[in-house]
Amino acid sequence: MAYQTIEVRKLTPTIGAEIFGVDLAKPLGNQQFQEVHDALMDNLVVFFRDQKMSIDQHKDFGRRFGPLHVHPNAPIAFKDHPEILVIKADEKSKHVAGEEWHSDVSCDVEPPMGSILYLTEVPPNGGDTLFANMYRAYETLSGPIKQLLQGLTALHDSSKAHYYRVKATDRDDIKFPNAEHPVVRTHPVTGKQGLYVNRGFTLRIPQLKRNESDALLEMLYRHIETPEFQCRFKWQANSVAFWDNRCAQHHAMFDYFPSRRYGHRVTVCGDKPFYRAA
Repeated sequence: MAYQTIEVRKLTPTIGAEIFGVDLAKPLGNQQFQEVHDALMDNLVVFFRDQKMSIDQHKDFGRRFGPLHVHPNAPIAFKDHPEILVIKADEKSKHVAGEEWHSDVSCDVEPPMGSILYLTEVPPNGGDTLFANMYRAYETLSGPIKQLLQGLTALHDSSKAHYYRVKATDRDDIKFPNAEHPVVRTHPVTGKQGLYVNRGFTLRIPQLKRNESDALLEMLYRHIETPEFQCRFKWQANSVAFWDNRCAQHHAMFDYFPSRRYGHRVTVCGDKPFYRAA
């Protein structure tokens, strides 16, 4: 794909690209916005280095792609900015968000379209984030397994991923949503099919017996974790990652204890997942 206002360098042939020539603190022109959007559709996750954004600028960039999502059960760090999710870890952290492969808030009836994470403080070593291509995960399944998945749905539940927040929260409006989505999801923009189950949020496949559901999901989880579907991003301070939750999963490595990691995430609202036969 030819770009006129940005430079796009692929990390792998399968997923991930770094974008150069963009200052995210400034409003994107229509053409540059379209090219960033196209690069995201083509690469599933895109990265930007050496960015300096205020909270308002971060939110403004996210809003170019749609309304902003408020996490249903994460602490509200900034009263005037409920859309800002703080991502942090330090010498007191026993766990961090995203240690399991997942798609953000897949437990929502209308899960987020995308997430934009901006880290301003990173550990001296470790702390990478891995991303996996769910189109490839689906495409590389055998014919009989693809046929088996047709028409199956999966239950996603927030209390599975955020069990540690069920009793410890400072929010009066806390919610732990759950939803049922197709196991194979059609991307609303590209029209491609991708797997839409994940270790973080998925509980079971209601059309199957419990042992059948457990076995099938475990097989799919292991398949999703195939290294050939992945890219790995090494963070630097003031880097930004923007991923498409509809076709990519990610896994945050917590291999840097007791070092500090800090940043903000905004999340763009999405729509209800659906399946349409190709």
